[in-house]
Amino acid sequence: MRFVSTFVVLAIGVALPAQSGTKSNPASDPVRIAAFKDFIQHLSWSPDGKKFLFTRIHKSQMGLWTMNVDGSDAKPVIAKFTTPHFDGAWSPDSQRIVFVWDRLEGTDGKLQIDVVNADGTGQKNLLPHAAFDEAPRWSPDGKSIAFASTRGKNQDIWIMDAEGKNLKRLTSDPAPDNAPAWSPDGKQIAFTSGRSGNLDIWVMKADGSEVKRLTNHPMMDYWPTWSPDGKRIAFTSNRDGNYEIYVMNTDGTGQRNLTNHPATDNFATWSPDGNRLAFISNRGGQYGIYVIDVK
Repeated sequence: MRFVSTFVVLAIGVALPAQSGTKSNPASDPVRIAAFKDFIQHLSWSPDGKKFLFTRIHKSQMGLWTMNVDGSDAKPVIAKFTTPHFDGAWSPDSQRIVFVWDRLEGTDGKLQIDVVNADGTGQKNLLPHAAFDEAPRWSPDGKSIAFASTRGKNQDIWIMDAEGKNLKRLTSDPAPDNAPAWSPDGKQIAFTSGRSGNLDIWVMKADGSEVKRLTNHPMMDYWPTWSPDGKRIAFTSNRDGNYEIYVMNTDGTGQRNLTNHPATDNFATWSPDGNRLAFISNRGGQYGIYVIDVK
């Protein structure tokens, strides 16, 4: 049932060979902020602009890490952890992190949604395991959390209040839906869906109504993220032969390749001022966090 998330992780977890020919560089070349010998994914820029949050597999342990935006002070959120946890998202005030906690019971584990203070204290369970619950994302006002879940026997987008109560299913298509992303005004949610036969970016109102398709390509488009001004959406696509960061207008027009590089570029996140995008890339033979100007 975890088709979307599992497939995406496998796809970006292996360095793809460079494509034939040379791609031109964008007008503004990305700057590498930090490099890691380990695999990293799920990048998120804190709303106060001070830190990055990401998932890192370090010494065979998968967990959440933070780092200052200048590349300094990389450290695990939860000290001395042994239980896998991943895919964190900041609260609007940058004081808390909602994430997926894997209890590792049985062959597939038991995924649940937990919350922790940004300093690693006060971890508590928000949503007990009942299915595979993934990709939790706080609403801009901090009152709700959207997430992907198989609790309806299909991978769909759900919503709950910030205390883990009052669950509501927003999508019900037989195809998998994942990676919800709130618009800055909280009125819409973009998400990844396989309902068109391949992974594309879709958008709906925050109540689940008026579902619209934004991308239409036979290759994979996924991991949408809204610009702070609500005018653009960045996403990952492999439509040019390898995984790149794309941007488009929120109505789906103006799609363009921003990174244009033979390496694997993924997991874009906007700076709070909307002038830059950070992303994860394996260019140079190591996974790193890069920042590019998108003014």
